[in-house]
Amino acid sequence: MQFTKKWILGFVFLLVFLKPNITFAQRFLMDLVDTTNTMGKGMLSIYERYNRVRISGYIQPQFQFTNSKGAESFAGGNFSEISSNRFMLRRGRLRVDYAHLNEKGEPTSYFVFQFDGTERGVAIRDFWGRFYENKFKLFALTTGMFARPFGYEVNLSSANRESPERGRMSQTLMKTERDIGMMLTVNKRNKNGRASDFKLDIGVFNGQGMSGPTDYDSHKDVIARVSMKPKKINPASRVLISAAVSGYAGGITSQSNVLYKVQKKSDRYEMVRDSSKSNFGKAAPRNYAGADIQFVIPNKRGQTEFRAEYIKGEQTATALSSETPGTYPATNGLKDPLYTRSFDGAYFYFLQNLNSLDHQFVLKYDWYDPNKKISGKEVATVNGFSKADLRYNTLGVGYVYRANESLKFMFYYDFVKNEKSGLTGFTEDVKDNVFTGRVQYNF
Repeated sequence: MQFTKKWILGFVFLLVFLKPNITFAQRFLMDLVDTTNTMGKGMLSIYERYNRVRISGYIQPQFQFTNSKGAESFAGGNFSEISSNRFMLRRGRLRVDYAHLNEKGEPTSYFVFQFDGTERGVAIRDFWGRFYENKFKLFALTTGMFARPFGYEVNLSSANRESPERGRMSQTLMKTERDIGMMLTVNKRNKNGRASDFKLDIGVFNGQGMSGPTDYDSHKDVIARVSMKPKKINPASRVLISAAVSGYAGGITSQSNVLYKVQKKSDRYEMVRDSSKSNFGKAAPRNYAGADIQFVIPNKRGQTEFRAEYIKGEQTATALSSETPGTYPATNGLKDPLYTRSFDGAYFYFLQNLNSLDHQFVLKYDWYDPNKKISGKEVATVNGFSKADLRYNTLGVGYVYRANESLKFMFYYDFVKNEKSGLTGFTEDVKDNVFTGRVQYNF
């Protein structure tokens, strides 16, 4: 009888636990607990209903085609050499949350781990814990592997994003979005559980993110973000505005005497070699500054939304890529030189519900210029430049259909355009547009 009772209770638990209308979507990767919003209420339900543990996840099977075989792409990775179309499992996430609240119902600690499983293997995506201070209800400390507090798009969850992928700039500067470190959050929590409209996140991280197996130098990167939650422009208006500024102060310790930097010589810019002995052990800069803003205009049958973000700074990488290296670059056992470039980039979203919250039109434009000091025919091998110095502009057009709370369809086309340069293979625009048809299942 006791066994039967436990079995029935377990069965009822599963039915309730998996019921779609009690699930809550975590829109941003590192949301704090605010019991007046969806995530905060969901965290309370973890404690009250499920003995503090919640399991969630989603999968994103998709089909893609591009207009040339073997195209290099930021839409889920490069295509195989003789392939111009593919089925793939873009993401398969399984996430477990554990929450602890005290006798007053205040959050004291929160723990998350998340895995990503695809046909390419299984990887850790989140493994972090957070401690909440409840005397002043002002501070929270997060440690482990988690999303870096920089920018809007980097922190917007892939389950909620309206485009298949983050922009080229976001992927280049913040590959995998996460890093290992610690972060202090300053955000006043009021007695009613509502958090303050303003939040400061500041953290110290290894720097190279999760694109490599371990930290390869002692230099640590400091990242900070000050953000404002959505607020009405004025009491009489329906328009909501949110905004933030972000800063990144980091670098890579040179393990070679040779560094390269763009300098002007005579009447043109060149990638100039510096082989001073003092370069060994020097921190080559990775310094970024960014600002983002979002406008939401509610209406009777949905909403209109505008988003924009601009980032500029200095990025240190390698000769053939402006992506932050996951492991220190080396060739035949010899350490490669590092290359520092001044960059900028931005993205813009226009989102419009089509007579219903279930249907949405998506228009996105982004650019990334990894070396803004040069352009066009100046990007040439004779000047020391490579494809890592090419500017790209991408226009994305899409349609999203939300069939129900657990099922979403996405149809999206990226028009990708590189600048015409003096590099072999890039004197004209390369054919690398990509169509993505995706189904997302979540629980």
